[in-house]
Amino acid sequence: MNLTSSPKDRAQQTVLITGCSTGIGYCVAKGLKKRGYRVIATARREESVKQLIDEGFESLLLDVSSSESIQHAFEHIMQLTNGHLYALFNNGAFGLPGAVEDLTRDSLKFQFETNVFGWLELTNLVIPVMRKQGYGRIIQNSSVLGFVAMPFRGAYNASKYAIEGLSDTLRLELKGSNIFVSLIEPGPITSRFRANAVIALKQHIDIENSVHREKYLGVIERLNKEGPAAPFTLPPEAVLKRVIYALESKKPKPRYYVTFPTYLFGFLKRVLSGRQMDAILGKAGNDSKQ
Repeated sequence: MNLTSSPKDRAQQTVLITGCSTGIGYCVAKGLKKRGYRVIATARREESVKQLIDEGFESLLLDVSSSESIQHAFEHIMQLTNGHLYALFNNGAFGLPGAVEDLTRDSLKFQFETNVFGWLELTNLVIPVMRKQGYGRIIQNSSVLGFVAMPFRGAYNASKYAIEGLSDTLRLELKGSNIFVSLIEPGPITSRFRANAVIALKQHIDIENSVHREKYLGVIERLNKEGPAAPFTLPPEAVLKRVIYALESKKPKPRYYVTFPTYLFGFLKRVLSGRQMDAILGKAGNDSKQ
């Protein structure tokens, strides 16, 4: 792939990243900083921000589930960058496991506040800045579950489907503006995603009174195990590679697949019927240890 930026260019380009305490966000922040970009690595906890600052990052608090936090952080960022921003990487998110019939209005809202509403608010703050300067990149860290559904992942599926729909629409609306929107679509990636999913499950699903109680107990046991939870799990550096493409390609792709399951399900969705896909996804979802 033809990458257009030079080290000199990157030194003048600021990338804002959410969810940088661990996993994908931390890896991408570290990789882009090493590549020469000015990285503003945000996190939602004070201790994470302190750790990032100690490691030499420009960092500040940004909790994407809080409008007040988003507004305050963005104002601060604009002061730091003199009103310029090359790219936004929306990454901070979590997954709430659970059957759709066990989701409440509040639990679904809890999922969307972080994974959708916060991303939309931050993106809409960034767009006028990019329009004014005449360029920009918006990169959304979606998922294979943004275009195929699996059982017991309804809230997360819905949030990622929403991000895919908003991003596809935004890309059309920004045509000709020199602002490019790309979706990164990972499958299983080594991170704290599973640990956070267990916490969300226990907090928001009434496990003891669910017809799926035994299934949930099995899910918790698997998610608490050490090591990769699913086959073909890749390190977060695999996502970093695609983010670099989205940042530096003259014409970035609308979508970047990451991991074998994403390529596989993307292909199967194109060639199989809905009924055939249901059979495969139902089995994969119930057998999955992700």
